[in-house]
Amino acid sequence: MSRAGLKPSLTYAISGTPGRRAEARLRSLARQIELRVSCFARRRDALKAATDGAGWAFALLVASIVRFNFEPSGDQLERVALFLPFVVLTQVLVGTACGLYSGRWWFASFEEVAALSSTVALTSAAVAGLDLLCGLGGGPRLVPVSTIIGGGFVAVVWMCAVRYLWRLRRDSGYRPDGKGSTRVLVFGAGEGGSEVIRAMMRDHRGRYLPVAILDDDPAKGNLRIMGISVVGGRLALQDAVQRLGARVVLIAIPSAGSRLVAEINRLASECGAQVKVLPRVSELVYCSIGLADIRDLTEADLLGREEVHTDVPAIAAYITGKRVLVSGAGGSIGTELCRQLHQLAPAELIMADQDGSALHAVQLSVDGIGLLDSPDLAVLDIRDRRRVHQLLEQRRPQVIFHAAALKHLTLLERYPDEALKTNVLGSLNLLEEAAAFGVERFVNISTDKAADPISVLGYSKRLAERLTAHVAAVATGTYLSVRFGNVLGTRGSVLTAFEAQIAAGKPITVTHPEVTRYFMTVEEAVQLVIQAGAIGRPGESLVLDMGEPVRIADVARRLAERADHQVDIVFTGLRPGEKLHEVLFGQREEASGGAFHPLISHVPVPPLDPEAVRHLDAHVDSGALIYTLREMCGHPAANEIGLEHQVQLTLAGATEVEEGATRGVH
Repeated sequence: MSRAGLKPSLTYAISGTPGRRAEARLRSLARQIELRVSCFARRRDALKAATDGAGWAFALLVASIVRFNFEPSGDQLERVALFLPFVVLTQVLVGTACGLYSGRWWFASFEEVAALSSTVALTSAAVAGLDLLCGLGGGPRLVPVSTIIGGGFVAVVWMCAVRYLWRLRRDSGYRPDGKGSTRVLVFGAGEGGSEVIRAMMRDHRGRYLPVAILDDDPAKGNLRIMGISVVGGRLALQDAVQRLGARVVLIAIPSAGSRLVAEINRLASECGAQVKVLPRVSELVYCSIGLADIRDLTEADLLGREEVHTDVPAIAAYITGKRVLVSGAGGSIGTELCRQLHQLAPAELIMADQDGSALHAVQLSVDGIGLLDSPDLAVLDIRDRRRVHQLLEQRRPQVIFHAAALKHLTLLERYPDEALKTNVLGSLNLLEEAAAFGVERFVNISTDKAADPISVLGYSKRLAERLTAHVAAVATGTYLSVRFGNVLGTRGSVLTAFEAQIAAGKPITVTHPEVTRYFMTVEEAVQLVIQAGAIGRPGESLVLDMGEPVRIADVARRLAERADHQVDIVFTGLRPGEKLHEVLFGQREEASGGAFHPLISHVPVPPLDPEAVRHLDAHVDSGALIYTLREMCGHPAANEIGLEHQVQLTLAGATEVEEGATRGVH
């Protein structure tokens, strides 16, 4: 291929000599722009030096007048005039050496003010020393040392004042004019609120115009940010919205918990204001907060924004520098695990999944490349014992997070054999091979449905917990399980289904008016999973604190109310294997909580001999297989729990489903 063929389309479309001329013109134009910018920068730095020199002239004059009781003689003023060039020259030289006149800091920034103070101090010391040397050498001293010291203080005030006035004028020119802008009430006067208000006030044609700030901290009652005042706490929200005409309430607290978000949302909804939020710190693309980070309130914000405090040193101790394998890396939990583990600098992160498209997506998410040609990806079906053995023999992982599983409850009720092959036997394959190759730490991802299970999904995950406990008793490493409930934002989650139904113009389907579930964001869940891996003891199941259970009907109603069209809510009845209320602990489980982390409880798990499941026939009658799985869970009351569930469904839900299946929400 010719060189012309390698040029951008704009160039090679012209071809030959004209293309080269076009390139030359572009390079010449870029050079001219660069020279003009450089020239402007030099002029600006020269202007700053001249302004600072004028400040010294004013400062020495004021200091001399004060030094001589406001009656300086002509001779004394003449000496000050003779001394001034030395001071200005020293200021310019020292300032240049310190980077004050070379564009090292933004003009009028705090960093520049600090450098300015240092420069004036060094200049004062240098010229004072020079003046003293003149006196010691027998020559006349031009000015008293007190004049130099006093002049230095006045000079700093002058230079800072000039910079402040310049910045004030610049900021006033950037302030939004309010035409076409949405009036915003900002909740939160902390760092997040301060950053977003400054961003709004420096956007002349911005969408948002802050009109007031709310903060529950009484100490901030008199605070003003860029001229915007704090007018009260959350109780003043409705009055402030009506009095100031605010149409949006922005929750500018990235660490705001779900209770606070729900309370602000309720107060704002009552007075017709829309609520927007800033993302959590872990969601921010950059460290600073900008207007692009403002987004609409989602149901995830109302359900799972509780701040999780992670013991990073404890986590890093067993991840950093180690070879880490994640099974099921292409799933929602697996993908987030890989993202967070990657930040802890493992020696090698092996992302394993049987779905090639899922591996492509997770690689893009972790490193942004997605070429599928790096050794950090491994195609793995945990049902294939030989393939599991081969992978662990080749890669020798030291830590394994086992997230591979079939998780859709209703499908597994119809295909229990698939649950046995993947969730039970597949997990056993990985557990035994991990023990054989001396894996130091194995974390099995479980679910709250394993507590007093009544579904195939629950049975299979409970058996995986018990198998993990057995291997933990014979292996040299630490093998444990982590149990949590529904995770927001994962594929197939209830929120995803509701939003898809609304987008398609269909009614929202809810199984039962009183059904409740635990919720947690995927980021929080994975943080606690990794934390649990650091503090868990062999064989136990660690249960994550999911907060208070949430009524699914309330979630559906809030989503329907925010839709731009009428959305009906249809109650369909509980499906086979579903509970009305999920639990995190079984009736006969004794949990000990908060010993190592306030959001993680520890539950002992009775081990199960692998021989009990190894020869199970996955092709027997589905009813017989489900019965066998339930019996192997080790709960004598399992049948009673299942019977109680069916009675609960009949008495509490059937009547409501028949009489009032559909509710319209406008």
